[in-house]
Amino acid sequence: MRTMANEARAAQGMHREREAADASAQGFLHRPWEGRAIMLLDLDAFFASVEQLDHPEWRGKPVIVGGDARRHGVVSTCSYEARAFGVHSAMPASAAAKLCPDAIWAPGRHGRYRELSDQIMTMIRDETPYVEQVSVDEAFADISPSRVNTEHPVAVAERIQKRVREEVGLTCSIGLGTTKSVAKIASDMDKPHGLTVVYPGSEQSFLFPLPIKKLSGVGASAQAKLGAAGIRTLKDLAEAEEEVLASVFGIRAAMMRARARGEEASEIVMERDVKSISHETTFAEVLTEREDIHGSLTTLLGKVARRLRKKQLKARTLAIKIRFEDRSLRNAQCALDQPNDDEIALAVHIDELLDKVWRPNEPVRLLGVRASGFAPPSAEVEQTALFQLEAEGEDAGAQPIIPSEEKRRGLINATDALKDRFGEDAVFFGAALRNSGNDTGPVSDHLPE
Repeated sequence: MRTMANEARAAQGMHREREAADASAQGFLHRPWEGRAIMLLDLDAFFASVEQLDHPEWRGKPVIVGGDARRHGVVSTCSYEARAFGVHSAMPASAAAKLCPDAIWAPGRHGRYRELSDQIMTMIRDETPYVEQVSVDEAFADISPSRVNTEHPVAVAERIQKRVREEVGLTCSIGLGTTKSVAKIASDMDKPHGLTVVYPGSEQSFLFPLPIKKLSGVGASAQAKLGAAGIRTLKDLAEAEEEVLASVFGIRAAMMRARARGEEASEIVMERDVKSISHETTFAEVLTEREDIHGSLTTLLGKVARRLRKKQLKARTLAIKIRFEDRSLRNAQCALDQPNDDEIALAVHIDELLDKVWRPNEPVRLLGVRASGFAPPSAEVEQTALFQLEAEGEDAGAQPIIPSEEKRRGLINATDALKDRFGEDAVFFGAALRNSGNDTGPVSDHLPE
């Protein structure tokens, strides 16, 4: 513990701890906690840290995940050693290579990242059922004390942090406060392996001195507009005129003011309330051939559909996202006749959506697939005419072009079983081979959206 630093932070109603064990050994007494306790756990440089965990010889060295030093693409994430050179997420690979020429480049292993993520999320759920996983490396949790569980929230956060380090071999940073926005900001204050606590009643002393960019929902455009109005800190935002905030945030103005004041009231959204599941990736070399673009979209669709089945969900809406080389973005979506979780059946919609947003020879840098509008697991998928198409002429009476529901489900169940046992890369459809080695890893892997 750093005594002088902690005294200064105590004046603001917050403290940070580097080692929970050291704090416990020195008999640190937690201040009383009344009311909600929301924790945000953020795994430190997650993808890069996993690579260093699995490759001990890479520890202490700059590691970059995603992209390729000799090709196009963007950095997915990087180790803290690489960040010391100025490398950061979403940076062009070519720029990262110039800043850190001796970096170790890893293509990314999404199956391995999800495996460790699931292990850590289970640790959080060992403490509370109220967990909102927002990405593969980040989750909110409600660890409020109650009549049944009187343990101090800081002690719970310390235990989770310790388990992640000792049982998994990774580090995480945790923010703890009375709202999700306070917890989110706090989690970024002391990386890596930091624990920043904002006690009830001290939210404004913590928030008000901070720049507006620290608040979730304040993007570059909002920063510029607020700055032009003289609003630079969260205190300025909390005290701004209603007309000014309305001109920047529209109907979200009241919510953004509440966040700046530490008075946000949003609840933990548990997994059963997930609104969409998506997967997207960038490519080191742009895609210009329809076959390559279609193959990558169907590969992403397979990943989304597998996650639908894992969560026992079926989607009513399917959407694709394309970012072009000039960074322009196009989206398209369609409503499904029946709720579905079957990538073979859904693949026909990929063709339709692609034709809506892409023209021949347009260079594609990023692709994404999203499923939403979920139906409960009991929802039945009817076998429509799509699966009853037969060849005409000499081939009349042949087997359906698309396998029957029974055959498709058997194939999907078999591939799911193989992946469950041997990992996500154990088996895949042929379309996945078209751009093997070209993708730079997942740009995002969101659960709730």
